[in-house]
Amino acid sequence: MLTIDDLLGVLRDQLGLPVTADHADRALDEIPGWDSLHLLWLITTLETRTGRRIAMADFLEASTLSEIHDVATR
Repeated sequence: MLTIDDLLGVLRDQLGLPVTADHADRALDEIPGWDSLHLLWLITTLETRTGRRIAMADFLEASTLSEIHDVATR
């Protein structure tokens, strides 16, 4: 199972984004260094880690890391 801490760790370790638990409920554009291209990278990474497909439409509607986590773990 992918926890929110796992998701934050992936963003820190693989993208170098300085995210903490405090960033989980912030709008994506409030995350330091966030770029819309990170969404494409993140969906493929999460699909690989979870072993299942994630609905792109649901993923694109997510506006926070917590919402992304919810979509990835449904």
